[in-house]
Amino acid sequence: MRRRGAGGEQAGSDVGAGKRAEGGSAGAATRKRCAAGPGLRPRMAEGEVSEGCRLPVLRRNQDNEDEWPLAEILSVKDISGRKLFYVHYIDFNKRLDEWVTHDRLDLKKIQFPKKEAKTPTKNGLPGSRPGSPERDVKRKADVVSPATPVPATPDTSQASVFPQNGSARRAVAAQPGRKRKSNCLGTDEDSQDSSDGAPAAAPRMTGSLVSDRSHDDIVTRMKNIECIELGRHRLKPWYFAPYPHELTALPVLYLCEFCLKYGRSLRCLQRHLTKCDLRHPPGNEIYRKGTISFFEIDGRKNKSYSQNLCLLAKCFLDHKTLYYDTDPFLFYVMTEYDCKGFHIVGYFSKEKESTEDYNVACILTLPPYQRRGYGKLLIEFSYELSKVEGKTGTPEKPLSDLGLLSYRSYWSQTILEILMGLKAEGGERPQITINEISEITSIKKEDVISTLQYLNLINYYKGQYILTLSEDIVEGHERAMLKRVLRIDAKCLHFTPKDWSKRGKW
Repeated sequence: MRRRGAGGEQAGSDVGAGKRAEGGSAGAATRKRCAAGPGLRPRMAEGEVSEGCRLPVLRRNQDNEDEWPLAEILSVKDISGRKLFYVHYIDFNKRLDEWVTHDRLDLKKIQFPKKEAKTPTKNGLPGSRPGSPERDVKRKADVVSPATPVPATPDTSQASVFPQNGSARRAVAAQPGRKRKSNCLGTDEDSQDSSDGAPAAAPRMTGSLVSDRSHDDIVTRMKNIECIELGRHRLKPWYFAPYPHELTALPVLYLCEFCLKYGRSLRCLQRHLTKCDLRHPPGNEIYRKGTISFFEIDGRKNKSYSQNLCLLAKCFLDHKTLYYDTDPFLFYVMTEYDCKGFHIVGYFSKEKESTEDYNVACILTLPPYQRRGYGKLLIEFSYELSKVEGKTGTPEKPLSDLGLLSYRSYWSQTILEILMGLKAEGGERPQITINEISEITSIKKEDVISTLQYLNLINYYKGQYILTLSEDIVEGHERAMLKRVLRIDAKCLHFTPKDWSKRGKW
């Protein structure tokens, strides 16, 4: 028989206490020492690790080095007598969640979930039960406001060259806009194309949580699709997607790359391809330059394709809620053309009528095409549509970590391109206002102001706010623009905006 000491350890055995009195005394002394001394956790068995436990888990970082971040056990399963644990790394993006074996768990530092305390009743009615402190830990995220308020200033529009520390700086006066409530968005992530000369710290592969998702149930917190085959690519999903439950147990989910219908086997896909006539997304091709094309798809007219596109996108977007009602949305799909057809690269969606001036609802570049400039091309195309519509636009909030960095980079490069293109006339300093930048680029005024603050360009000089471009910013921008090969050519866009306020056009 074993007894547990007050410190949490297991005390010495009582076997043989009847034969030797000194043995019993020694055992008692041992128990006293155990009770008085600090407790040592007993050696944990694999079977004692349960859902809700937290402990360090071995993983490889982006530098291919071992690290032991704290993780939470979300699920446990047994395959052929071998236990696997689904872990979420605390303060890391959910796309890094994975199944691990017990040999990667540090059982010495395990933290068991605390039991929920019963709350006293009031007037015979039970109170609400608080969540477990272990589950409701506040997630820390780097906060960057996309629209930080700027104090109102007089309307000035002068510019000059100011020497500072021996180096000349170009300054353009500007008038910041009205105040706006800031949004908290995580930015600690590796961007697709973030080299814009901005004074920012080097990003890391491990993402920070964009928002508190503690309200999610355990099912939607776990990836449910193992692998997706789309054309010549095999994709590893990052997040949960509500595909039919019977398909989640398959090792590979097969999708037709043209209509995006899903099947349970390669044979089903091959049989479908003999019947599928599509070689490009349904809808109108409104842009083509080289091998890049954009198709406009109405969520009402092409409901099946739109829903399948949303299902695929949900595998890589965690911050959006999937709705099967696609009628109020337009989808703009970017493709690459070859002899076999038009292959999907990415897409963005937008509301037909937006009261918030949103020109993008969801935006995604598929993983095989990331870090190749396609993300900025999608963003640039969305603003090109806004220019044709004669509006300023902004993406729907909140943005994902990758999305925010891509937008930051695009805004920075676009605004710096405008400022560096200004020329002095008649010996006068270059002049431009925030409103003029917004009208030229179709970027909403609040986004212009937040980007200027992010780049630290706004300075106060002689009673007015001016925009100051340092040599480092200029050189960084020039290097970034040399890498940015893919650009939208407005001459290749064939787009006529519609007045969606008339319900008959839906």
